[in-house]
Amino acid sequence: MPKMSGAQALLESLERQNVDTIFGILGGAILPVYDALYDNKKIRHILARHEQCAAHEAEGYARASGRVGVCMATSGPGATNLVTGIANAYMDSSPIIALTGQIPTCGVNSSYMIGRDAFQEADILGITTAITKYNYQPQTVLEIPQMVTNAFHIATTGRPGPVLIDLPKNVQTNIAEVEFTDKHNIRSYRLPQPPDLTKISQAAELLATAERPMLLVGGGVILADASNEIVKMSDLLMAPVATTFMGKGAFPESHPLSLGCIGMHGNPAANRIIGEADVLLAIGTRLSDRATTNLDTFAEGAKKIQIDIDAAEINKNVEVDLAIISDAKVSMEMLLTAISEKLKKGKGKAWTTRVKEVKEQLSPMLKEAPRGMTPKALLSELRKLLPASGIITTEVGQNQMWSALYMQSLQPRTFISSGGLGTMGFGFPAAIGAKVARPDSIVVDIAGDGSFIMSEQELACSVTEDIPVIVMVLNNSVLGMVAQWQRTLYSRRYKAINLGKSPDFVKLAEAYGAQGIRVASIDEFKKAIKTAMTSKVTTVIDVPIGSETDVVPFVPPGCGLPEQRGDY
Repeated sequence: MPKMSGAQALLESLERQNVDTIFGILGGAILPVYDALYDNKKIRHILARHEQCAAHEAEGYARASGRVGVCMATSGPGATNLVTGIANAYMDSSPIIALTGQIPTCGVNSSYMIGRDAFQEADILGITTAITKYNYQPQTVLEIPQMVTNAFHIATTGRPGPVLIDLPKNVQTNIAEVEFTDKHNIRSYRLPQPPDLTKISQAAELLATAERPMLLVGGGVILADASNEIVKMSDLLMAPVATTFMGKGAFPESHPLSLGCIGMHGNPAANRIIGEADVLLAIGTRLSDRATTNLDTFAEGAKKIQIDIDAAEINKNVEVDLAIISDAKVSMEMLLTAISEKLKKGKGKAWTTRVKEVKEQLSPMLKEAPRGMTPKALLSELRKLLPASGIITTEVGQNQMWSALYMQSLQPRTFISSGGLGTMGFGFPAAIGAKVARPDSIVVDIAGDGSFIMSEQELACSVTEDIPVIVMVLNNSVLGMVAQWQRTLYSRRYKAINLGKSPDFVKLAEAYGAQGIRVASIDEFKKAIKTAMTSKVTTVIDVPIGSETDVVPFVPPGCGLPEQRGDY
């Protein structure tokens, strides 16, 4: 057995999990790992400029690639700065591994011990218990290989999510003869079983005999790589498909039966049709409040079938008639076979005609974009310029909802946004992570000025580390979404939303060594995007828009999906 330090054992264990990148910021309690990285030739370290952004970069990497993203920070404030990013990954079921340094468990001076409030000590295990699938703290070097193997297994299986490993400094520096293992050993961790055949048959019968079947697809479909099965099911049943916000990209939005996103700021066609369905198949979605709006009236005329790998999500928000607790891909494969045996030919023509009619009447994508620098016109042009494989990340706010409405997603893992937590500042570091994972793809962060300001320091990371992405700042000089709420729901009683003209985003980009472009017309915008797509450095495009431009339509609080309001 090789003799090595805990830090070396950690890196060797990460290599065995095919880790090629770590996003992080060093500090005293994690220095032994960084010292070991000095001699490591297989793992690239990317120096983030804030630990929260390191976690977002790791999540962007994971969501673009389907592999595990890894972030690392020191103890105390370094570890606590990771917390928002870890929580974001937990809410959106993203597989990341967070590595944190910790003060020694023991030392020559007994005052330097965990639990004695040493310098930069924080109980990161206690802090992150509610936002990780599991967390670990090895007490010896010998424990590290098994913990890493277990951590990756937990992060990637079942419903994916973050796992944290907290590394006391003395464990990093101690030397031992280390035995490595690729076998996980996790007591009481049980994965979901194959789908229940009886329930598959019952679901197939409901769908095969439905007059107005509909599919609602969530982020779990992307995680399970089940998009092809969704397309096959839609074609087999001639059933329209709507997605939740997290499911965007799981079904090509160019497909004739695509309805786009449902929800508070969803496509009006999707919100209308879901109320007319007689059988609703929901796959890989927790049916959250932003998707369903009013739980009491959600798809109230439909028999509901829910497929989810997490039993805790069944009947949590919406009572369903039939539940299949299993992997989405396996379940859909079995369901396709079962339905094919039961389906009668010739069904569905009236329903597809109705879907087409509603789309022509209500879908924003089928209405002509207004002239000028409107979000719809800008995003329509961006879609034309980007290849289908181009990756979109978004910030949080109006920019995010405009992207959901107007930016068509054509492939899985090409739309990355903060769903459950709604974290401002997510999009830009996520874009950096996505670009590292898929360097041949064009990556665009659709940003608002308020959200981009929260992580603009990562321009230094993107330039220094040669990670060229595009940031499209929809700049209205206000915190747009809350300004819209104050305008709409609080009689224009504006408070704490005015950002003014600071900073100058062109000068800001140039100060970091990036490229900055300000545009004043659609033609200038198209030219700027084309320039940015070939740039060797990150490009920030400042796109001024009106400060009172609203995201419409929207479902007011307490209302159901069909009660969507607003002229779009």
